[in-house]
Amino acid sequence: QVQLVESGGGLVQPGGSLRLSCAASGMIFKAYRMAWYRQAPGKKRELVAHITSGGSTNYADSVKDRFAISRDNAKNTVYLQMNSLNAEDTADYYCNAAIVGLPLDYWGQGTQVTVSS
Repeated sequence: QVQLVESGGGLVQPGGSLRLSCAASGMIFKAYRMAWYRQAPGKKRELVAHITSGGSTNYADSVKDRFAISRDNAKNTVYLQMNSLNAEDTADYYCNAAIVGLPLDYWGQGTQVTVSS
């Protein structure tokens, strides 16, 4: 079955960086749009960034110029490089795999990111 396993979360100081990884298995990875979502305490889950099967990217306004999403189809892995982190970036980050228009939509278990001094 499809599995998405996130890693790389943790505690980081304001202004610091983290790189999240999401390793996928049980799917034809290169066919999927991959995305990172996040959910802060008491808030709705929101899209952070996505990358299409063709490599096009899109970002939430709040993370533009600070975060970068990338994928390695040979490793079945999607990454989220997060720079200049601030307290508002504190959240659980979730990996998502989907093929638009098809009932193929999968989620990882999430990884926690805490930005605090």
